[in-house]
Amino acid sequence: MNCPQCDGILATLEFDRIEIDYCSGCGGIWLDSGELKVLLDREGGDILPKVPGCAQGKEKKRTCPICLRGMKKVLMGRNRILLDECPGHGLWFDSGELIRILEEACAKGRAQERTDSLVQLLDEVFVPGS
Repeated sequence: MNCPQCDGILATLEFDRIEIDYCSGCGGIWLDSGELKVLLDREGGDILPKVPGCAQGKEKKRTCPICLRGMKKVLMGRNRILLDECPGHGLWFDSGELIRILEEACAKGRAQERTDSLVQLLDEVFVPGS
């Protein structure tokens, strides 16, 4: 699959039996439909509500890496994190957005442990310059 942000190739990593599609070029992450809920359920977090209304942003419109159709912009959580969503296939997180979602949705101590281990995994697999 190609990255919706920079058109690089997404690499699939397994993290606690969840497949994470990661772009080493821009640091973005693709989660298939339902994978965010599975990740949050394991840590005792609640899925964050999408903020009603039309999300507007200065970001370019992105295409779903699976069906290649335009994704819609959605705001998620209290902090109104702007994400790209293909209703049939999943969510795109720009660099750092998944960690912000996990921190907001999970109990503080466990969320930090979880996000630290995810960041460590990505750093170990994709060391810049290698």
